[in-house]
Amino acid sequence: MPIFKRYGREVVLQVKDVMSSPPVVVRLGADIREAVEVMWSKRIGSVMVVDDDGRLAGLLTERDILYAATQGMLCRESRVEELMTVNVVTAKPEDDVSNAIERMRQTNVRHLPVVDDDGKPVGMLSVRDIMDAAALFMRIISRLE
Repeated sequence: MPIFKRYGREVVLQVKDVMSSPPVVVRLGADIREAVEVMWSKRIGSVMVVDDDGRLAGLLTERDILYAATQGMLCRESRVEELMTVNVVTAKPEDDVSNAIERMRQTNVRHLPVVDDDGKPVGMLSVRDIMDAAALFMRIISRLE
């Protein structure tokens, strides 16, 4: 996503420029209630689930929690792996933000885990992060006029 073109120069916004970090994670085997407490205390809509090597194993979102509530899963001992999405769509820190946004739009997700080359989480790109960046750019542009 070129921010501006001036005198043949193009500035590209990368995922690492917009994402939230450090990543918020829980381990495989964590109780769903533990994951919900983490999400609530951090005021976030998803938590990444990592394996023993710290690699992304899944993603648990507030939508998953709503489903668990309707199924009575919050009233018993349930683990995150019972609910989490396992084939998670991800991004790399160096990815172009516009490509990441398009990936989110095409897959209808609001959270895009950002992982390194080893599959370990380094951050999260959320709709909220994108909106914050857009609001900042709007403020900058309005001051130029």
